[in-house]
Amino acid sequence: MNIFGTRCLALWLLHVCYMITCISANEVIQLTADNVNTVLKNNELVFVNFYADWCRFSQMLAPVFAEGSKLVAKEYPPDVGKVVFAKIDCDQETQLAQKYKVNKYPTLKLFVFGEPMKKEYRGQRSPEAFEKFIKDHMTSPVQKRETFEQMDSISDDKRNMLVYISNEEGNNYKNVLKAAGQLKSDCNWYVMSGPNAEPHRKNGEDVIYFRQPLKQGSDVPFTGLTNAETLTAWARDLCVPKVRVLTFENAEELTEEGLPFLILFHHPDDVDTPAQFLEQVNLQLANDLDTITALTADGNKFAHPLHHLGKSTADLPLIAIDSFKHMYLFKHDVKSKLGEDGLLKQFVSDLASGKLHREFHYGPDKVTQPPAQIQQGEPQAQGGNVKRDSAPAPQAGGKEPTDPPESVFKQLKPSHNRYTVLKDEL
Repeated sequence: MNIFGTRCLALWLLHVCYMITCISANEVIQLTADNVNTVLKNNELVFVNFYADWCRFSQMLAPVFAEGSKLVAKEYPPDVGKVVFAKIDCDQETQLAQKYKVNKYPTLKLFVFGEPMKKEYRGQRSPEAFEKFIKDHMTSPVQKRETFEQMDSISDDKRNMLVYISNEEGNNYKNVLKAAGQLKSDCNWYVMSGPNAEPHRKNGEDVIYFRQPLKQGSDVPFTGLTNAETLTAWARDLCVPKVRVLTFENAEELTEEGLPFLILFHHPDDVDTPAQFLEQVNLQLANDLDTITALTADGNKFAHPLHHLGKSTADLPLIAIDSFKHMYLFKHDVKSKLGEDGLLKQFVSDLASGKLHREFHYGPDKVTQPPAQIQQGEPQAQGGNVKRDSAPAPQAGGKEPTDPPESVFKQLKPSHNRYTVLKDEL
């Protein structure tokens, strides 16, 4: 080996020793633009605290987070590539904060095989809670099956991924674990490998079949297991439901996505209307789901929004939009009109165009009203962008119009008693 090669090897060994020493000594690793990719790539799980020194909540969390790291390190030493706790000073690493969409301090994100989980950590801030959270994620994201009969009989009430793979040593299996780790809360993952899986692989290739909840015989195959990003993107599109269930536990997370809520309020015993709502969302709103969040909600638990709309549980089922400024009621009878072609899509389109807000004040638009007659202050499209919920102009005679009911769900956004919010985007 020449002198140059010897020096490179020595520098690499020093770097490795330095990383091991730092990890062992400090438990919580300070991430910067220089080392973040290395740390994320070389560990299965990286639990990251995005903080700012001046934020009092960050100051309170720091010793608790460090103690949680020590608890986890007893079972998963941080120098073996399993789990590390890390932190990012967002004032110093502004590009990293922007890359991972941090808009409040402290924000806790879990990275699985280098990729951030879509859902950030919002649980209890205690060392024991952090320890349990990590241990839960260290359990295998896949369940193994030995026979085809066991695989074929799977009919859970959750979305399912059925994997037939030649062996568990190669890159394909690692990619399955990466995708499953990202999406195990949305899909159940089952794996059969070895000789028993061979007859069920597709034309000699490893294959995954997606199975809808409680359904058999309509599985969707996928053979692109060689690319982790492609596999995860395919699985995410199928695992993450188009219509989600709104709960008090996930409301804060959903509000942070920043999209208006389209909510079906229904009686908990009513299973037909939510099924019909899902069908119509898929039929009418497939191209609108990047502009609105479709949800179902237990009308008994969420009775307060109903009262806000002047309704009660006796009026269920109801559909409403909460734009995070105002709430608007779907004026048609849900039971008889939900399936009518185009009504749900028109309701969503009327929010984007400003029609819902405008008609609340001035009644139905005149069909022949030319653009020039739009009064100042009303929402109007400009260059493809739409102003929503603009303040309406006074009515004739100087009478000030009343506003639609104010948003209820904006109150469920991240609490200022828990976070320092950088920018109120809702």
